Amino acid sequence: MNNMADKPLIVQSDLSMMLDVHSPSAELARNDLLAFAELVKSPEHVHTYAITAISLWNAASAGIGVEQVLERLARWSRYAIPEPVTFHIREIGGRFGCIRLELHHDDQDHYLLTVSQERFAREIMARKQIAAMLKVAGNGFLVPRYQRGELKLQLIKLNLPVDDRIPLDRGEPVSLAFRSVSLRGIPFVLRDYQKMAANAVLGNGEPGTGYGTIVLPCGSGKTVVGMEIMTRLATRTLILTTNVAAVHQWIAEISDKLSIQSDQVGEYSGMRKEIKPITVCTYQVLTWRADKAGDFPHMRVLKEGNWGLIIYDEVHMLPAPVFKVTAELQAIHRVGLTATLIREDHREDEVFSLVGPKRFDIPWSELESKGWIAEAECTEIRVPLPRELEIPYAIGNKREKYRIASENPEKIQIVKDLIENHPTDFILVIGQYLDQLKTLAKELDAPLITGSTANARRDELYRLFREGKQRILVVSKVANFAIDLPDASVAIQVSGTFGSRQEEAQRLGRILRPKQQSSHFYSLVTRFSSEEEFSANRQKFLTEQGYTYHVEVWE
Repeated sequence: MNNMADKPLIVQSDLSMMLDVHSPSAELARNDLLAFAELVKSPEHVHTYAITAISLWNAASAGIGVEQVLERLARWSRYAIPEPVTFHIREIGGRFGCIRLELHHDDQDHYLLTVSQERFAREIMARKQIAAMLKVAGNGFLVPRYQRGELKLQLIKLNLPVDDRIPLDRGEPVSLAFRSVSLRGIPFVLRDYQKMAANAVLGNGEPGTGYGTIVLPCGSGKTVVGMEIMTRLATRTLILTTNVAAVHQWIAEISDKLSIQSDQVGEYSGMRKEIKPITVCTYQVLTWRADKAGDFPHMRVLKEGNWGLIIYDEVHMLPAPVFKVTAELQAIHRVGLTATLIREDHREDEVFSLVGPKRFDIPWSELESKGWIAEAECTEIRVPLPRELEIPYAIGNKREKYRIASENPEKIQIVKDLIENHPTDFILVIGQYLDQLKTLAKELDAPLITGSTANARRDELYRLFREGKQRILVVSKVANFAIDLPDASVAIQVSGTFGSRQEEAQRLGRILRPKQQSSHFYSLVTRFSSEEEFSANRQKFLTEQGYTYHVEVWE
């Protein structure tokens, strides 16, 4: 029997939990908690977790039911579990599995929806929009096949998750395998956690498996996990990602590590429209339309490709129109890849319903401790505002104040000094405002990459950076997502977009690839300005993730 010192968890009535990381049992408790709770913050001494409806349903979809959750809490909780917590877990967590969607063997046009609790059936039928999709049939309801996704979407909004047990289509076969040695001459070995992530999604191939979301830190090789799933399914695959640079990186990684002919891999973007057995596409081209009232002409790529697998890269960025089409693609193997399930539009439940539940998650700190991603030192530098800008700042509106602070000209010299302090590092200077970035690029004699930079030029600059021929890049927010720059070890942020949690995770992720030395993340903030308010969000987020964070005043 554990003594109190070995009970590292405190469970509170608001469904939050605090874990004493210095307890001898902390690691064992953490492993138990990750299955059914979300890590909220992880500073030095006490980590905080939260139990949510989605986290309980994620656990249930992985076979960890209500009683197992309660047993784990009882095992590690220092005090009695509050009654409201037990009630909530049983009431909300127990809903997964009550509503199942299955094949109807006697009707090829419909699926069978079964509801094990009568009160849920009454609630469902009381909703006119949902009831219109259903037809009573014996002990369940008939659902038209084409409304499978829409029904799941409507029910999740009622806190009624659907356990989708319908087998997925295999799709047209495509021969795929990893090379033992990449074309770059590097021996390829799948990391243990990458294999575990693929296993978690594919399971045993039985109904209820083959779809889901994988959460891995930036720099940990999400692309490789996607390719591992591709090789196991060996089927026509559509990969959706955030921009053309990411498209080119996916294609380069596939060509480098998989034994597949180059003419079997296609790019579908604003510049090229190829549909091949393996096709990589941008979200932007899918959501393009001639006018706001028009159709999305390129959505046919999603609908008509005879895909056996769809990979949603950076799934937390999935645009609303793609959600709608994804609702129609529920018979296809699908995988979401992301470093964070945080969506600024709070549509995490739709990712759960349409792409799939979270199947695998591993924190930054664990991969950092094993050397799979670099240690990172985060430093905020407070910069004085020049006297001639104090009056314009004082009389400006909120947005004007933020811009004046962000474009503080004093930051230019500090960037130069930081670069001098890192004479051998590969450095990204990141910002929000183009005038500021143009000035920095000129002062540093470094190339600038913005949204208007031609894709060919972007690819060329990224290539030169990777090959060690260009040590400094000045980049706008186009570099936030899906850009693989493994040698970057210093990031200097001169301005940002109001402290977005997504942005901080992605910008830090640019320098977390494994390397011999530590990585450094600098953020320049104008002292006594509105930037300090947003920097507090940044500091809170990064320290919650377990990173050390220093604040220095530049005199």
